[in-house]
Amino acid sequence: MPGVAPLPCRENLNTTTNPTAAGLSMTLGIVSNIIALIILAKAYTRLRRRSKATFLLFASSLVATDLAGHVIPGALVLRLYMSGTGLCNQPDGTCHFLGGSMVFFGLCPLFLGCVMALERCMGVTQPLLHTRMVCTAHTKMVLVMIWLLALSVALLPFFRLGTYTYQYPWTWCFIKVLGNTSITDVVFVLLFSGLGLAALAVALVCNTISGVTLVIARLRRKKCQRRSAKSHDIEMVVQLVGIMVTSCICWSPLLIFGLMSVIRSYSGSMEGDLETYRTYMVMGVRLASWNQILDPWVYILLRRAVLRKIYRITTGRSDLRGSTFRRWEISSFQNSIKNAINRN
Repeated sequence: MPGVAPLPCRENLNTTTNPTAAGLSMTLGIVSNIIALIILAKAYTRLRRRSKATFLLFASSLVATDLAGHVIPGALVLRLYMSGTGLCNQPDGTCHFLGGSMVFFGLCPLFLGCVMALERCMGVTQPLLHTRMVCTAHTKMVLVMIWLLALSVALLPFFRLGTYTYQYPWTWCFIKVLGNTSITDVVFVLLFSGLGLAALAVALVCNTISGVTLVIARLRRKKCQRRSAKSHDIEMVVQLVGIMVTSCICWSPLLIFGLMSVIRSYSGSMEGDLETYRTYMVMGVRLASWNQILDPWVYILLRRAVLRKIYRITTGRSDLRGSTFRRWEISSFQNSIKNAINRN
């Protein structure tokens, strides 16, 4: 009703306003992303003019985006946890900003993972074309386009396409998927989930092509008794597969649950399943928040030095001569075009 002040929602106050778990999760995410950023920044400084520089620039941007996406929405959620002032009946400015942040920082990592997979697929399958088309300037241009696209989607509710609202247990905001949903809410969720799932699908296809190409190349060279597939390509594809698996596990539930919820709400078939779908959405957003914590560990753990130690432990070998890992020296990554020319 006009003139009636929105009331804070105190439902389940005793179980939803404890900030300890949220604070620990936020701290872990910040520390993880900072460590990964330091590792990637050092590697990029050493490899600025080499073939891995583009991948490192994308990866550094992904981790920096994850860090911002963990701190900004996390700080607002933590504030709502501590104050318990989420509004059940009316979204406010804080809700709109938090909802937009979640959409923006949700799409950015998915888009970046997709573009990184495309770049590596081109580098592995078409090294000559990759050398001609991919450079630092083009990489920065693509990064700006990704951020602008994600921002454009996040701002759609401000142009009356979709709605941001407080979500159960009223400590976070997201696209309206439950309750009295409209056709614009359905379209907005379809756009958000469709873009996210499409990015994951493209990344899956590209990483599969890259992996199969490297395996075939390794088998062919073994038969010809020639050098094995490029170690830095293997390292980057392994990291991309790690990013893709993490994103699929963390983001797919929220994308799918959001679609299911808004379609059932709009069709009026929710009936007595409201609490169930509320629980689905809470579970989905909690999983999605872990993506920004786990992403940096892909770069921390799936590095040459760490993989070499794992190789030693699993094989029981202390001497790495003759193995691929001996050639995984960061300072000796070769340009893909040079390798293609040398083989001719």
